[in-house]
Amino acid sequence: MSEMINNREMDTAEKSERQALLKDIIKELHEGKSVEDVRARFENAIDKISVSEISQMEQSLMEEEGISVDEVQRLCSVHTAVFKGSIEEIHGSSNDPQHRPGHPVHTFFQENKAIDHHVNFKLALHRDQFAKDASGETASKILADVTALLELDNHYSRKENLLFPYLEKYGIFGPTKVMWGVDDRIRATIKELRLQLNEDSWKKEDVMESLNEIVNEVSEMIYKEENILFPMALEKLTEDEWLKIEREGDVIGYTFIESPEPWQPERADLKDEGAFMKEGIIQLETGILEVQQLELMMNHLPVDITFIDENDVVRYFSHGKERIFHRTKSIIGRTVQNCHPPQSSHIVNALLDDFKSGKKDVEDFWIPFKDKYVLIRYFAVRNKQGEYKGTVEFTQNIKSIQEITGEKRLMS
Repeated sequence: MSEMINNREMDTAEKSERQALLKDIIKELHEGKSVEDVRARFENAIDKISVSEISQMEQSLMEEEGISVDEVQRLCSVHTAVFKGSIEEIHGSSNDPQHRPGHPVHTFFQENKAIDHHVNFKLALHRDQFAKDASGETASKILADVTALLELDNHYSRKENLLFPYLEKYGIFGPTKVMWGVDDRIRATIKELRLQLNEDSWKKEDVMESLNEIVNEVSEMIYKEENILFPMALEKLTEDEWLKIEREGDVIGYTFIESPEPWQPERADLKDEGAFMKEGIIQLETGILEVQQLELMMNHLPVDITFIDENDVVRYFSHGKERIFHRTKSIIGRTVQNCHPPQSSHIVNALLDDFKSGKKDVEDFWIPFKDKYVLIRYFAVRNKQGEYKGTVEFTQNIKSIQEITGEKRLMS
């Protein structure tokens, strides 16, 4: 027994020493040292590194060293080049989840194969053609490629809105914020390049710069997901949690693949979460409703409604047939700040601060979104004593309302 304890203490000490060394290496990159200088030190010092150690290192850089999320995002791309080839191989067995059709990790891997082919074969080929002959014909091929690549949003959204909430329940915040920020940067670059190519005034140098960034960033993200994010998630999440993620995948959709067949773990005690009927009566000040009646009523409103409590925790969202923005059940119990990209969290906090202080009771936004024109309204919820009890988000497509003219007094 004493030998086991001593071994455990040695393992812990070795891990702590390696963690400190990892932080030093990344801090050297932060201070401007070259990748090659750092790589040499890394290879001489470390034989094998686990995904959880990379995750802990990233989180520690933000929490203990005060390095911003944006800077860690930049360093993340650099340290991936340093660590590539050294991360331990933990997904080689045919029994592992990424080899089980329908499992969320298997689906993510299948998408990554298709994304990699689209970016590193099709788009890269057209990029090389454009580099030799920057004509309208080669530009139109790239425009078609990047337009199709907008579908990448489904892959990233499932990761951010289904997988990240469970990692956060295990106290993993740093890596999710970093990765979400990089996802948003990739999305923005794709959209900006598409806008450039839709105009006749595009410049070859600008297009090539954006193309190279997209190819490199998307490829690096595939590597980070498959060698850091997914192995880390497989270490933490239970089978029940993976099942909940799988059941909501169709809500968001997929990238370059068809909707996978439902995953059924080899268990006899599984129950369909939606198979039971909710019962009960709710006594309201102005009426009495069955739970089912209330839920049906909320889901038939031509608006999306989300409610967060006074502690910024998401407690409810309506689930109509045609939601404007994706919502999945995994956000229930999650703080609203972690439901938004890191770059926009300051806006969320400013809005909530105004509501909590009493400075405001309502805030409105309106944006074009796909084929819709969306009005987003936020209302502070207060009790009779005026105490802040939460916020309601009210989202509506007002495009058809804007087109109303004259009057209508008779039924259609």
